[in-house]
Amino acid sequence: MDIIRGSITNPIASPKLVEELNELRLDGTLYLGYPILSTVDNKIFVDAMLVSEQFGIIIFYFPDCSSSDPEFWTNIEQSADDIYIAITQKLRAYKELRDGRELAVKPNIVAYLSYPINIPANKKGLLVHKEIIRDYLSTIPSFPKNYFKPLNAALQRVTRLKPINKRTTVVKRDSKGAIIKKIEKEIANLDKWQSDAAIESPEGPQCIRGLAGSGKTIVLALKAAFLHAQHPEWTIAVTFHTRSLYQQFEDLIRKFSYDQIEDEPDWSRLKILHSWGSRTEPGIYSEIALEYGIQPVAFGEAKDLFGSRVAFSGICEKLLAEIGAQESKNLYDVLLIDEAQDFPRSFFQLVAQKAVKEPHRIVYAYDELQNLGDYAISSPEEMFGVQLHNVAGGAKQDIVLPICYRNTPWALTVAHSIGFGIYRKEGLVQLFHDSNEAVWKRLGYTLLKGTIEPSHRVALTRSKESAPDYFFNLIKDTQSIETKIFDNVEEQATWVANQIEENLKPDELEPGDILVIFPNPLSVTKDAGILREKLRLKKLSSHIAGVTSSRDKLFLKDSIAITGIFRAKGNEAPMVYVLNSEYGEEGSELIKKRNTIFTAITRSKAWVRICGCGPAMEKLKAEIDEVIKRDYQLEFTVPTEEQLAQMKKIYREITTEDRSNIEKLKEVVTLWEKGDLPIEVLPKKLRERLKKQLEQLKEQ
Repeated sequence: MDIIRGSITNPIASPKLVEELNELRLDGTLYLGYPILSTVDNKIFVDAMLVSEQFGIIIFYFPDCSSSDPEFWTNIEQSADDIYIAITQKLRAYKELRDGRELAVKPNIVAYLSYPINIPANKKGLLVHKEIIRDYLSTIPSFPKNYFKPLNAALQRVTRLKPINKRTTVVKRDSKGAIIKKIEKEIANLDKWQSDAAIESPEGPQCIRGLAGSGKTIVLALKAAFLHAQHPEWTIAVTFHTRSLYQQFEDLIRKFSYDQIEDEPDWSRLKILHSWGSRTEPGIYSEIALEYGIQPVAFGEAKDLFGSRVAFSGICEKLLAEIGAQESKNLYDVLLIDEAQDFPRSFFQLVAQKAVKEPHRIVYAYDELQNLGDYAISSPEEMFGVQLHNVAGGAKQDIVLPICYRNTPWALTVAHSIGFGIYRKEGLVQLFHDSNEAVWKRLGYTLLKGTIEPSHRVALTRSKESAPDYFFNLIKDTQSIETKIFDNVEEQATWVANQIEENLKPDELEPGDILVIFPNPLSVTKDAGILREKLRLKKLSSHIAGVTSSRDKLFLKDSIAITGIFRAKGNEAPMVYVLNSEYGEEGSELIKKRNTIFTAITRSKAWVRICGCGPAMEKLKAEIDEVIKRDYQLEFTVPTEEQLAQMKKIYREITTEDRSNIEKLKEVVTLWEKGDLPIEVLPKKLRERLKKQLEQLKEQ
């Protein structure tokens, strides 16, 4: 029996019930302190709920009066009636749980006491305790198996939280639209790990981690709305790095809040804030600064002070220093952080020390391997000064989501191959440092051969358990990924526009199912303009997210979304086009560029088209072809620490100082070429050093 611990209402009865049900070796899931049921009059907090294929649903509630109270049995009956009406009212909203006009699923409601009492004959079935709980369960009729899956979906709220697109225009059985319709129906349920993450809330920090597409954003939205329903007096904040996540969080939290309390959230208590903020919009950093009477630093100024790469880290460190020894202002009771891998250690220290009340309920979710070589974020000890533990009988502090629901296993393998440079002719670009079998297993890979140790040859493949069955049943690997090479960007744009037109018509997809990503952030507007013109000629609307549309929204109704990588992060679409992918093969800063291509590919929920131009794209396609040829296996020699350090040195992101030195070298070479600085005027030792370096460069 799986146990998911929400808000424990009775610290004596809850563990007793768990112990007794465990002794019976039941199958199913026991929820403690979940769900919250709303009626016209009030909210009902469910003490415990058992959901199983054998019994269906049993709700246990803990009486709040003594058995010696003359009104005890009257209160028991009234509480049971209130819960029954609330749960049946909620379940009736789901067509799949109805049989004509009647509810096909009969909930079982019973009071539970942790000590035995005498039960009058006419009150049998209203209350149980240890000595009779087995007898009570034997009276419950078998549950019809065909209702179990929709029952789970109804109780876990995902169907209502993220409504299935009805897709009324789908008429073909095997079109892409029909396939997505089937997939969306399949993901109506939370899995065990997602349920744990959404409902369990320990006293202190909590970490939720997994691959991109494992459901972290939905889990955080569920958790935020659930905590808000339980504790409306708390100030709860949700934050993230990618601005386009704002709308997604607002929609998810609103829908879930209506499902829990049938009302709009109190947005003054449940805040959705960007991590930084701006002059016109509050953010976590700017709210903290203002609360301490300090003027927040805008991005432009921060970039000048610290450089764009570490601007956010710099202002958080600066604010910590300016606040100094002042006591925490306790702005938030709970802080939920998405995309935690994108946040510096100084941000976590800032919120833990100066913004979140004791016991520091900070829930942070991050993508393992989102940044590939730099995948590990700071430890809880470094960020909060504590260790995270999963203690038996307590809410989990460290939860891993092991299944990737977004990406097909083939696209994810290709993305990792490109990100690491597994089949790159010149060798690996990067690999994480603590590479071992346990890490790869956690990321969904199985070791086929070799030993994961430095200088050893290994082969890895994605395990069947790391992906849902619907990918294998509905999509072929040859359909999932295509790589296209073009002579120029005009030819590329023409092909993509034709494909999008086909997606919208014979493929029966919708505009919101399609996402076009340009990896190079500096040329998105220019590159997108060529494609937009091709789409306009076909009378297809499009927008550049954050440029011709709001920066807080990625998708618009009846318009094709085109974006750079920064606004694409945290979002997804069934059909993804990655254009100008040769960006990941050319020039310096290959770690950053490869990470960008990796992130772009992993935005796809079903199909991805990797497009690019010229010889560099031919090299990238050769890598992808090799992955496919090897049946989606990653085969490579594990690098040594020295080799990893060398990769990081060669392919790292170029700093401002690096750029300055490169410009100086360009000036010297130009002077040589012009004859204004004859090489003979250089000191002999300097010429010898230069010659040695040029010979080494030639060998490479």
